[in-house]
Amino acid sequence: MKRDYYEILGVSKGATADEIKKAYRKVAMQYHPDRNPGDKAAEEKFKEAAEAYEVLSDADKRAQYDRYGHAGVGSQARGFGGGAGMNMDDIFSQFGDIFGDDIFGNFFGGQQRGRGGQRARGVRGSNLRVKLKLTYEEIAKGVTKNIKVKKYVTCQTCNGNGAKDKNSVQTCGTCGGSGQVRKVQNTFLGQMQTVTTCPTCNGEGTTVTAKCGTCKGEGRQYAEETVSIDIPAGVQDGMQLNVNGRGNAGERGGPTGDLIILIEEESHKELQRDGLNVAYDLHISFPDAVFGTQVEVPTIDGRAKIKIPAGTQSGKIFRLKGKGFPAVNSYEKGDQLIHVSIWTPQHLSADEKAALEKLAQSSNFKPSPDKNEKGFFDKIREMFS
Repeated sequence: MKRDYYEILGVSKGATADEIKKAYRKVAMQYHPDRNPGDKAAEEKFKEAAEAYEVLSDADKRAQYDRYGHAGVGSQARGFGGGAGMNMDDIFSQFGDIFGDDIFGNFFGGQQRGRGGQRARGVRGSNLRVKLKLTYEEIAKGVTKNIKVKKYVTCQTCNGNGAKDKNSVQTCGTCGGSGQVRKVQNTFLGQMQTVTTCPTCNGEGTTVTAKCGTCKGEGRQYAEETVSIDIPAGVQDGMQLNVNGRGNAGERGGPTGDLIILIEEESHKELQRDGLNVAYDLHISFPDAVFGTQVEVPTIDGRAKIKIPAGTQSGKIFRLKGKGFPAVNSYEKGDQLIHVSIWTPQHLSADEKAALEKLAQSSNFKPSPDKNEKGFFDKIREMFS
């Protein structure tokens, strides 16, 4: 089971953005692979810290996490999953600014790391946000959805590097392929070295001499792609799920953005959702209320039969335990609440009217509520206690 992100970084839930950034830097430096060569446990903790920072450093993702826990940021968020399937080079390219080029250059071996041991290429693609409508049945059980998304995808002609062919890519003459430009200045404190991103290649270490004719050098094209998304059971209207790497492709081989799924609930023709509970209004006739009956009611997973006892009063609430929605981040499950209303006919025949007038004279038909009978507000309080 995943650890709490705040616990991983050693901060409180009320921590500021600067406190979270400092805490991540401290933990990441402690478990950095170059400080712990060959230590798999340290590498997993480094990945775990990167996952926690990726969520808590983003205001929207942090809000979703605070509200819904790990499920709120998606089971596929960043593809981390506690370190499984996580690319170490992506961590360095994404969070390199936390450590600074000087630390990478001077402390960890002379060159900033990136994919394949080289500097990260291109510009990261932007995130995409799409709305996804789900039925009550899909929300209750969870579902896999295949949706079509129009977005930027990697150019198939140049494989994303933006060049006409492999001979059209050359090492940057300004930085010699490092992607960095170092300057040494004399100050009254002595020589000071500064490291900046190469202005010629924008830190990529290579330049393109002839652009790809298909994508015009961008390394990506606008197209439609089908994305498969696993939706966990119990999501709610307004919840956001993050799908790692399925947003817009980056420019010139840059990392892909994320796909953010905004959940919308389709209204049900008979049921209403109230948190984890499901509410249903049941109308019965006066004779059925007097004599009792058995009725069939809809639920989110089919239909169920319930018994209406003789003498049931209007306003009575029956509870079907466990027939509500599951909670996203726990084993809790809601109930179905059935609110009984006795149907009063609007138009009567002469015979019906005469029969009711005769019954009205009977003392047994005079309202005489039981003092032990709970009132409406008591029932509401009991329902949500």
